[in-house]
Amino acid sequence: MLKLKKALLIADPQVDFCPGGALGIKDGDKIISVVNAYIRKFAAQELPIFITRDWHPQKTKHFKVYGGVWPRHCVHDTKGAAFHPGLKFPKETIILSKGMDPAKDSYSAFHAYDHNHKELHHLLQIFGVTELYVGGLATDYCVKHSALDALKYGYKVHVLLDATKGVNLKPWDSEDAVREMVAAGAKTMTLADMTPARKRPPRPANNKRPGY
Repeated sequence: MLKLKKALLIADPQVDFCPGGALGIKDGDKIISVVNAYIRKFAAQELPIFITRDWHPQKTKHFKVYGGVWPRHCVHDTKGAAFHPGLKFPKETIILSKGMDPAKDSYSAFHAYDHNHKELHHLLQIFGVTELYVGGLATDYCVKHSALDALKYGYKVHVLLDATKGVNLKPWDSEDAVREMVAAGAKTMTLADMTPARKRPPRPANNKRPGY
């Protein structure tokens, strides 16, 4: 049976999307330790890891002041655009930048590029990836759009529920986003689903507990 090639995709774990940032998401920083745990698991298996970042110009239709929805955030080379200081990833991690076109919102990781201007879909094909594990910020925007685009391209998608938080302009936006992803074919999971159950130690032959 063909063994699927897996990859981890984490969307926008940036300072501006965490509490205190320009577009701070409630508890957005709480996912960082969980994201790190996923990163360790994928790195241990030498599987590809992709992390996206919003890398906006100073002027873009994405920002409210220029007709968009959002406050100014993640302007390239600013402190707010930096990754959360608690994020830990290996040097082999591929960083993809998006939102650089001032005429587009570019929520999806499939609108992002690496430093060689290669798109995510092209990179996934190079690695032979067929299965994506997706988390990050935010559930109802970049995670959702990335997952839906991945499904359109034919990838199997797992949404990491414990490694994502939503903006929730409306209180139910994240729940609706998860339902939309699942309806399109995505599966949901948490870190516990990747952790093998611990085996109980064998019981002593005399059925007495050790030490007795």
